[in-house]
Amino acid sequence: MVFGEEGRARESTDEEPNGVEATQRSIRILRSLKEDGPANLTEIADRLGYSKSTVHRHLSTLAEAGYVAEGDDGYRVGLLFLDYGVHAQNEHRLYRIAKPKVDDLADELDEKVWIMAEENGYGIFLYHNAGKETVETYTRDGYRAHLHAFAAGKAVLAFMDDASIDRILDRRGLPAETPDTITDREALYDEIESIRERGVAFNRQESVRGVNAVAAPIIDSRDEPIGSLTVAGPANRLKGTYLEHELPEMLLGVANEIEVNLTYD
Repeated sequence: MVFGEEGRARESTDEEPNGVEATQRSIRILRSLKEDGPANLTEIADRLGYSKSTVHRHLSTLAEAGYVAEGDDGYRVGLLFLDYGVHAQNEHRLYRIAKPKVDDLADELDEKVWIMAEENGYGIFLYHNAGKETVETYTRDGYRAHLHAFAAGKAVLAFMDDASIDRILDRRGLPAETPDTITDREALYDEIESIRERGVAFNRQESVRGVNAVAAPIIDSRDEPIGSLTVAGPANRLKGTYLEHELPEMLLGVANEIEVNLTYD
């Protein structure tokens, strides 16, 4: 048996499927190598429930194109993706406009500062800069996140219309990152109303235990949220007036500068 995107069993076959399904199989192989680590042909076939002949055909094609590479520990994601990632980052207007502001703010605050873009109902962390006293977490440049679990994502959701929010939640769900993640739709909408009133979103250990964050949306010339600017740090440091008032005021000012620069770029 093989499994679809939501884990549902699907009949296995050694026959090469149609073009769309063949592409999906290649994507699943790449996702397995990324999420579960390098593996040999047999291990990949066992992971995904495909025949070894099917996996071999896909790996051969992917390796020839540079998307996977074979080493002592088996097949791994190829470094060609690094080129694609750098290209995707450099091509994004929000990255080009916001990067200098992120760097300046990180230097001023000595905290971790992120710029995030919304794409296809997820939040993509485009770029960050970190001060000397920051903590390391699983988020990284290029990380794709559920919007509801991060201050950066909630700042974007709050300035969408309700129909757009519902479409994203219907499609992406409300999975928990920590015990403090909001996983109830009604509770999320209550928070969204608060974000709309204050203009900023907070994350109190909802995505990473021991880490708080505050984010301001980036609104484009069409009055649509395209991303957000975030400051994150240890909960014992980002708290009280600093978290609730000082950082929001600073973020709103820098976010407005980014919006103006986007308009006239």
